[in-house]
Amino acid sequence: MVETTGGAPGDGAAEVLDRPLPDGVRKRVVQIASDGFGGLTVGELPAQLRQYARFTPSRRAKFAGNAMASALETDALFRQRIGERLREAQPELAGALDSGAPPPAADPLDVAAAAYVLRPTGWVKLVTAAGEEAQRADAERADEESRAELDRLRQELAAARDHTRAETERLRADLDAARREAEALQRKLRAALSDVKRGEAALRKLRGEAEAARAEGQTQVSAAESETRRLKARLGEAEAALEASRKAAREGRSVEDMRLRLLLDTVLDAAQGLRRELALPPVAVRPAETVDAVEPGRMTPKDIAARALSEHDPAVLDQLLALPQAHLVVDGYNVTKTGYPQMPLEKQRLRLLGQLSQLAAQTGAEVTCVFDGAELLAPVLLAPPRGVRVLFSKPGVTADELIRQLVRAEPPGRPVIVASTDREVADGVARAGARPIASAMLLKRLI
Repeated sequence: MVETTGGAPGDGAAEVLDRPLPDGVRKRVVQIASDGFGGLTVGELPAQLRQYARFTPSRRAKFAGNAMASALETDALFRQRIGERLREAQPELAGALDSGAPPPAADPLDVAAAAYVLRPTGWVKLVTAAGEEAQRADAERADEESRAELDRLRQELAAARDHTRAETERLRADLDAARREAEALQRKLRAALSDVKRGEAALRKLRGEAEAARAEGQTQVSAAESETRRLKARLGEAEAALEASRKAAREGRSVEDMRLRLLLDTVLDAAQGLRRELALPPVAVRPAETVDAVEPGRMTPKDIAARALSEHDPAVLDQLLALPQAHLVVDGYNVTKTGYPQMPLEKQRLRLLGQLSQLAAQTGAEVTCVFDGAELLAPVLLAPPRGVRVLFSKPGVTADELIRQLVRAEPPGRPVIVASTDREVADGVARAGARPIASAMLLKRLI
């Protein structure tokens, strides 16, 4: 790098630095330029540095360092102005450089940087010496750091060797212990395998004995259950007979007496109803009135035939329920599953029983509704509605059989109407003397 200045002969302006500025000296030169930068006006600054006029010294040194170093190297006037600011800031250092005797206690880098800016006589030597001193200091510092790092690495290597040696000894001891433990476990394993084989043989023998005992026990349990069921059936029959005897004794009359009395009431009510319906006069019937003929203004037998009702007409049910002592027996689920099968069973029962209660209130007939108890998961908590008897079949007994028992329990001659679409039920109750009707007819009447 060559300096070209317009200074007078005899000063250091004509001296030439034949090598680049050392890094340490260059940083100090940039810092001097940054510190003196703020004391200059914008017009006193080189054109390439004016954009950094408002920067702080630290930002100026960071972003304009290369530009300031280049201006100090090429612009003698700018360098002279920075030198003047340096003389004002550090007069002692500037005076010592002018006299050729730098302060011995000063930092060589600061002396070299000030000499580079002020250009006193011999400034090249000062810069060169400062660079060599800095390099020597860096070399010594690097050498000391290398020695310290080497010592640290040697210590770490020695510690690692000691640790490796101790770890090796420990692993050898652990390996020996593991080998001894493995040998002991192998001996125990062989003994355990032998015990397992003996245990498996004993287990197979016990399993065979247990299977034989289980088969014998099942046979005995089956026989005991059969005998228990037979005894329970006989006990149930005996209890039923005993309860019937007790009930008959309490009431003072037998079941047959009750049936005969109910039949007598039915005949009397039927006779009274027939007399009211026919409006029989109190006088005796005249023989001439027994002759079959058509009187003027009366309906003919043909007209009477035309008034006959269809067997599916709900009015037929009203006529049947109007009979004296009529008893309506309803096959509950057969009716509900015909009319509203999509509803849950509980809601089916409640809907049917509510409608039957209204029918009983309207007609005054006895109404019994029978449900199949096989479809119950638990006892039904149900308060029967007024005028309707609600029955569920017992386990092992279907609702159809319970309906036939109810019909057989009635005395011959009492009007009993059974509502069910089941053909087997209809045929059975018809043979017992009851009148079967379709579930659809009852549903039409209940609407």
